[in-house]
Amino acid sequence: MRAPIILIFTLLFTLPPAASAECSDTACVDVYTEDNQIIIQAHKGNGTSTTKKAPQAKPSPTPTLWFPPKPSPRPYIKRSYKPRTAKPKSATERVNLRDRLTKLVPTAGIAFQPEFQALRNVPVIFWVDVPALFQSRVNIIGESVDVALRPGFIWSYGDGSTWATTETGAPYPNQKITHTYSAPGTYVVTLLTTWNGSFTHNGAVRAITGEIVNASVATVTVVSAPTRFTK
Repeated sequence: MRAPIILIFTLLFTLPPAASAECSDTACVDVYTEDNQIIIQAHKGNGTSTTKKAPQAKPSPTPTLWFPPKPSPRPYIKRSYKPRTAKPKSATERVNLRDRLTKLVPTAGIAFQPEFQALRNVPVIFWVDVPALFQSRVNIIGESVDVALRPGFIWSYGDGSTWATTETGAPYPNQKITHTYSAPGTYVVTLLTTWNGSFTHNGAVRAITGEIVNASVATVTVVSAPTRFTK
């Protein structure tokens, strides 16, 4: 007897709690999900000010008077003096660079064999056309962020049966996901794909906050095999 589907799904997709985003004067990077998209957010500076002081002129020596022993009249010479400027103030530069990017994960499409008129009591093979690992490198405000997500799947076969797995499946002869229908009819197959993962920045690996869930639907027609009577 199979374990309850909720327990299986919990064991498959349990992740360690997300660590808080690390911020520094160099850069702060965070990755989370919003509206079924991956959001990469980063900023530099944290409002930190860097101050550069203008160079100051060296003070000139104070002039002194000299009295000769026998003063004699000298012609008057008018000298010009440059006005003294006020002490220059410090010049302040503020650095604050921010950016926000979005990325989409692949959408899972349902494939199955046979494509037309599957037979009752004969296994139908299912698979999805998404990678088992989605990786992407994002360059944002001069910082490199590596994003990695893995999908998990819940199949609902339309006859009341469900199955949770991390396998993407494959067509014949490498099939890993199959389901057998016991009665002819038209069945609506629903697939829920859940993406969870982590991101790496400056060698630190942290969990992505939230998850992305996509739904896919396909219709499977099942018929009875023809019956022949012989004497």
